[in-house]
Amino acid sequence: MKKMTLMKIFLRSFFIHSTLNFRRMQNLGFTMAIIPLIREWRLQQKDSERMLTMHLQMFNTNPYFSASVIGSVVRLEEEQAGKGDALDIPPIKQSLMGSYAAIGDIFFWGALRPFASIIAVILAYMGLILAPVAFLLIYTPAHFWIRLKGFIEGYRQGKKGFEFIRSLDLPRVAVKIRWLSLIILAGSVIWLSCYGCWPFIKMFDVIMKLTAMAVVLLCLLLIKKGVSQVYIIYGAVVIFFLISWTGFIN
Repeated sequence: MKKMTLMKIFLRSFFIHSTLNFRRMQNLGFTMAIIPLIREWRLQQKDSERMLTMHLQMFNTNPYFSASVIGSVVRLEEEQAGKGDALDIPPIKQSLMGSYAAIGDIFFWGALRPFASIIAVILAYMGLILAPVAFLLIYTPAHFWIRLKGFIEGYRQGKKGFEFIRSLDLPRVAVKIRWLSLIILAGSVIWLSCYGCWPFIKMFDVIMKLTAMAVVLLCLLLIKKGVSQVYIIYGAVVIFFLISWTGFIN
């Protein structure tokens, strides 16, 4: 396959979410990405329709890992000489999209994006106008590298394209990033309290700092115990409201 065709397929993978729908999710974006493959092979209309119909089935995964799935599928299609009726492609495609969705959501949505947001908010509080740029510098290189390297390795290894994603051990990295986020949050709370920005009732500095760290650790423990984060947020709002109301009464 021509390198230019592969480049077109990879660039089209960035638009996997552009036609997101509730019926079959990212199927239109996935099919659009492999159209350059059909054009290069110059398939007959019947074969083209068969291939497009097969890939228009339901597809949904983390958008940053979609390029890896597309790369593997392109390799499998190439091995099948573009016939479009290979029975082993849909099961492999379905298995990859499910596992990649779980890994990607844990790492990007649950760890990296909150971490980048925390850094950006702290910088914004310090008055730095480039705080949004800091968010992009932390977040963008990671997902772009996953897209590019995942696509390349998926195309090279075909069915075994998942070996690259597995070698990254992203769930373990996500745990480390979450702990780092927790430490930064606790440190920022202490820093705010030292500068008189603590919004609660007045108390001794040492007790205030220890209480702040205890609250952060308690929230983490509740999340690990399976308590919904929504309930934690609502509970915190109620507690803060009661504290503010008590201070107003006094």
